Amino acid sequence: MLEGIIRESIGKKGTNALRRDGYLIANIYGKGLENIHAAFKMNEYIRAVRNKDTLAFPITVDGKKMNVVVQSYEAHALTGNLLHVDLMVAQPKVVTHYHVPVIAEGEALGLKNKGMVHIAKTRLRVKGAIENVPNSIVVDVTPMDVCDSRLVRDLEKIKNVTFTDSDRVSVLSIIKAK
Repeated sequence: MLEGIIRESIGKKGTNALRRDGYLIANIYGKGLENIHAAFKMNEYIRAVRNKDTLAFPITVDGKKMNVVVQSYEAHALTGNLLHVDLMVAQPKVVTHYHVPVIAEGEALGLKNKGMVHIAKTRLRVKGAIENVPNSIVVDVTPMDVCDSRLVRDLEKIKNVTFTDSDRVSVLSIIKAK
C-alpha cells in the first residue's frame, strides 16, 4: 500500500523542498470531502501505479486508508519527471466521472495489408459508480482492415455506466503505414 505524508506548507518554498527530497506533490479530493494536500515518495508512487490491477488503488495518508483514482498529472516539459498529481477518492455508490484506459485486442486484418493500429483516445471518459466502472475498455480489432475505425457509438454498452465522450469520436482505427 502506498503511504503518503500531509504537507504542512502548500507554498512554493515548501513544495520545492519536498521535490528536492524526492517527493511527488499530490492533491486528494472527493465529493463531500475536504481536500488533502499530500506528498508521496516519487519511486514508490510510480511503482504502485504501474503495478495496480484495478482502476482504483489503495493509499494511506496520515493514518487514513482510502482508494483513489488518478484524475490528472503534470510532468516537466523537458525531463518528463512527474511534478504533481490529482487523486480522486473512489467512494462506493457515488456517481462521478472516470477516465478508463482503452486496450486494443487481437491482430487486425489490416496489419497484413501494411496498416497499423492507431489508438486515438487512450482513455475514455465515463460516468458511473466505481463498482460499475470497468478497469479497461477492450476493443477487438481482429476484423478491422485499413481505413476502418471504431467510434464511441460502436463500443459495447456497459450496464450502469455512460460514455460522456461524443458518440462520433474515433476511439481507434487502422491506418496506412508510411
